[in-house]
Parts: sequence; C-alpha cells; structure tokens
Amino acid sequence: MQLSRLSLLVVSFIASVGAQSTFTPARPPAAPLAVKSPYLSTWLEFGSDGGDGGYLAGEWPVFWQNQVTGWAGMVRVDGHTYTWMGLPGTTTVNQTGFEYTSTKTIFTMNVLDKVEMNITFMSPITPTDLRRQSLVFSYLNVEVSSLDGSEHDVQVYADISAEWVSGDRSTTAQWDYGTTDNVAYHKVYRQTQLAFSEVNQQSEWGYWYWATDATDGMSYQSGQDVVVRGQFSSNGSLDDTSDTNFRAINDNWPVFGFSYDMGAVDDTPVSVLFSLGLTQDEAVQFQGASTYAPVPSLWKSYFDSELDALSFFHNDYEDSSTISGSFDSQVAKDSLAIGGDDYLVLTSLSARQAFGATQLAGTEDKMYLFLKEISSDGNMNTVDIIFPAYPIFLYSNPELLKLVMEPLYENQEAGKYPNSYAMHDMGSSYPNATGHSDGNDEMMPLEECGNMVIMTLAYALKASDADYLNTHYNLLKKWTTYLVDDALYPANQISTDDFAGSLANQTNLALKGMIGIQAMSVIANLTGHSDDAANYSSIAHDYISKWQTLAIAQNANPPHTTLSYGDDNSHGLLYNLYADAQLGLGLVPDSVYQMQSNFYPTVANKYGVPLDTRHTYTKSDWQCFSAAIASTDTRATFFKDLATWVNETPTSRPLTDLYDTITGK
Repeated sequence: MQLSRLSLLVVSFIASVGAQSTFTPARPPAAPLAVKSPYLSTWLEFGSDGGDGGYLAGEWPVFWQNQVTGWAGMVRVDGHTYTWMGLPGTTTVNQTGFEYTSTKTIFTMNVLDKVEMNITFMSPITPTDLRRQSLVFSYLNVEVSSLDGSEHDVQVYADISAEWVSGDRSTTAQWDYGTTDNVAYHKVYRQTQLAFSEVNQQSEWGYWYWATDATDGMSYQSGQDVVVRGQFSSNGSLDDTSDTNFRAINDNWPVFGFSYDMGAVDDTPVSVLFSLGLTQDEAVQFQGASTYAPVPSLWKSYFDSELDALSFFHNDYEDSSTISGSFDSQVAKDSLAIGGDDYLVLTSLSARQAFGATQLAGTEDKMYLFLKEISSDGNMNTVDIIFPAYPIFLYSNPELLKLVMEPLYENQEAGKYPNSYAMHDMGSSYPNATGHSDGNDEMMPLEECGNMVIMTLAYALKASDADYLNTHYNLLKKWTTYLVDDALYPANQISTDDFAGSLANQTNLALKGMIGIQAMSVIANLTGHSDDAANYSSIAHDYISKWQTLAIAQNANPPHTTLSYGDDNSHGLLYNLYADAQLGLGLVPDSVYQMQSNFYPTVANKYGVPLDTRHTYTKSDWQCFSAAIASTDTRATFFKDLATWVNETPTSRPLTDLYDTITGK
C-alpha cells in the first residue's frame, strides 16, 4: 500500500464508520466488483477480518489474493470533493445501501443530503453468447441525481492504478492514451511482458484498458496518484496530459484518471460509464493432441483488434445490461422457487465467482474453457474442481461443461497420460496446461474417474448429444474398469477433500464410484452397447446392495452413513448421492435419501453441518449438494445456516467453500 494512502487511513475511516447501510440480500464476506476471469478479479472486503464492514468509500478494492489494486473514485459537489471508492484521501460519502445480484454489485451513496449516487459494478454473464462471454471486461456505471430538489454542480472522477498490471510492484509499467469510436482509454501494461507467467497470482502479460465516453465534459490525466487526484479535488477536472515517465509501479504510484463534468444536476439522473478489461492475444499454453502450443483468447475470433473489442464492449452496455439482467432474473426466480431468500443469497453471490475462474480460449472451430483452481494450488481444469461447478454450467449452458472437459479428453486420448485412471488436472500451474506425461499428478483415481463419467453423462443428457458419448466411449470404458475394480472397497486414497487426508474404504467415495458405474450403463445404452450396459448395471446394483450393509451405522440413533466402513461412530456429508438424483439413475434406494435427510439436522452446528467427524469445518459446496437431495425442511436448514454464515462470518475474502461451522472463520 502506498505511503500516501497510509497517512489518510485514520481520517477516512473515522469519516466512514458513521455511515449506515442496508445490505441486500446479505452482507457477504467480500463483494465482487470486477470479476470476469482469474486475472480480472477485484473485490471489496466486507468481513471484520480485513474489511470495513461493507463500505465502498474508505477502503481499497483488492485482487482476490488480497493485494491492493488501487481503484479510486471521487465526486465534487458544489465545489467540495468527496470519496466514493477507495482511499484517495477526501471525506467519504455516506453509503446508504448495498445490493448484489448474479451480475451486479450496486452501492447507493448520499452526499450531504444534496446528491444521491447509484454506483453499479457489472461483470456480464452471457453463457449462451460466447462472443460476449469471451471478453475479459467489466463495467462501472455512476449515476447521480439531486436529493433536495435543487440543482447541484457535479463532477465525477475515477481512476485505476498501475497495480493492476503486475503482482510485482517493483516492475516497470508503461502506458498510452487514445480514443477509438468515441471511446477514450488509458492502456496500461507491464513494459517487459512475461507470457504465461504470474506473480502473486496476477498476470504478467497482456494489456489493461480503462475507458470512458470521449464526450464534452470529459478530461483525462495520468501521473502520480496524489498529483492526478489532487488536480481533480482542487479543480473538478483533469488537465488532459499524459505522464511520459514510465517507471516502477511503486515509484510515485502512477494512476490513470478520467473526470466527467455533469454540469447542473437536478432530480433527473445523469450517468457516466467506465469500462475496465484485460486483453491477451494468447490465453494459455496447452498440451493437446498435437504439440505443446499457445492457445489464443477466444475473443480474437470475433474481433480484429484489441480496440475493436474495447469499442464493442464499451458501447454494448445497454444490450449487455439487458442480457445480464435476464440472467439475474432467471437465477432469482429459480432460486426463490427452490430454496427461498436464503438460497438466493448463495446462488446470486456465487455466480460471478464461478465464471470468474474461467477463460474461453481457442477458435470458433475449436473452443476450450480453461478453469483455474483459485486460492489453493492454481491447477488447471482440475476434475474435482469442475465437479462442484458442473451444476452452474448445466444450468446456464451445458456446452460450457463440454468445453471445460475438452482439454482433459484431448490430452488423454492423444496418449499423453500413462495411467489407467482419469487425470487429476490439466496442469500444475495456470495458465500452463502442460498435462502430466509422467503420470505424477495428484493421485485421486476413484474420485476423478467417477467425476468424469458422471459429468460426461450429465452434459450428454442435458444437451441431447449422444455423439459426444460415442466419441469418448473407449476412454470412459477404461475409467469404468477402474471403478469396477476399486469402488466397492476403495483403496487408501484421497478424495476431493484432500486436505482431510487419505482414508481407506471411504463411504462417500465408494458411492461416487458406484454411481459412476451406473452412469456408464446409461452411456452404454445410449451408444448401442447393450451388453456393456447390462453388465455395468448389474455390477452397480450388486455393489450398492453390499454398500448399504458396509456403509450404514444400523444401530445408530438416528441411523446414518459412516465416514468409512465399520466406523459406526463416524459420519460425513454424503454429497456424492447428488449425482444419482441429478442423472435420474435410481440406483440408491429412497430410504438412504430419507435417512440422511433426517440425520443432518441432528449434527448441525451454528453455521452448518461439519464435513465429517474428524473436524468442525465444512464445505459450502457439498452442503448445497446434500441440501439439493434432502427433504424440504432439511434443505431449508442447510440454506438458512449457510446464509447466516454469509452474513456473519468475519472472513473478508471472496466466498469460500471451506470454513468452520462453529467460529464461522
């Protein structure tokens, strides 16, 4: 954090703590501001463990890993300057409201009862429009109107810092200013590009664009933070100059500002639009069917240049808002119908985050969706990370599930992976999808074989694409052979919950394998392999019959499944049961569903049901999987506890899947 910022912290904090804001539908641990990809991912921390309780003014937005991105906003009303975003040093406005939807985060501000500001951050989600979805850009719209019936002289300012362009604050940044199609932009980038490299999880290649409308009343300036911001604070405008001293990010902290003179503002709202995005000609490196090679960003297939992409995005705000608004409305309608307000807290908060882990790449003829395992080890297209995401892909566009599995299939079917089971991930470190030709990926064989078979069938059923099953039948059959060998009595191995350690005869893991075998029976039927279908179905039903004896603590009160066979004093979330219901397999008896549904409330803590008896922590994704197949009352309990956690957790990072059910941390 800049020294000039530190000196202003106390004053701005005191100015902001008196503000009272409503939070709808919840007060999340962190609010998504610009969240569209693993690299365009900036948040406002809310939780007490690092955040200020949910106020945009007086706190710096941060990258998902917590480093400051230096995004600032100020407003000048009747000659007096106030801060509405970040910590640039003026008196903060009074925030009166906060709301989030699946694509938008909206703050309402009151400036001395004279002017109201509605500040909307929108990261579009257009899952069936891949041209729009391929653009790694986000909007910021600032709307101002009079509150007291009088006209007020208003100017609005916003900037970004060079901190966006690299995780190494000592590296040299470079920048340009220009206009295209009535769009004014600052282009900021790392002077020495390091393709396919990260520092502190931030991208070290590509070009950042910060843009607004090139209209009368707009002015721009680049330079030292205190100089540029001071120019606006004193004069209400910038001087239309560019600093030509390219330098280290932390050397007099270069920022890139726009100011907009709104003139005399009455009760008719006036707005100014900003766009922020990253362009990278090549998105990832990929070891596919051929040689290890760069893969272009998908937006390159639709636009001739970066400026064409920028111009389209910025001028597309109205249409993009309509499309994103439809997505918001559909998620809200469906969530309320299934789980009420508590469920909407979860779905609408997680949507941008799920898509924000992805990047569309390739060409129109050969597309891929690459996914980063964020905040753990940065693996690419990790199969057991795709698995908790597959419901949102099925819901929004099943083609996306196909595209995220495609790199895994291509690599393994080309003979680039030597093991008999499914590969864990496409590469150890995003954005390098190098595969694992030595077979030394994280060993999670039963987990990943089951996941791949289940998700492949899920896609094919939703998309009515039996050809996809035919294409991959041989590899699916190979993985199912592993399931047949290992599912009934799983070896001592890890599951997707690898942090909990390895364990033999895991009840939940065995269930995934059995469901995978039954899923393969359906695949075989759909592809005309009737003998295989009968064989796999017979095996799966035999296994599930034996599993009920091995896995259920029959003498427990109430009865429940165990964490591992024979340990009747143990229990865990039986979240893998979800796939049986989602695929409509009918493999597991209804009595098991009802038994688990009755059991979960008896072991719930304040913030949810623990993952298993070894710890008090839980996983939010697996609780939702368990809730989806529970009775109405138990489902409501799961969602209520999760929504309570969202509102109360001291955590200040983006929505986590792993937290403690007692402390909420």
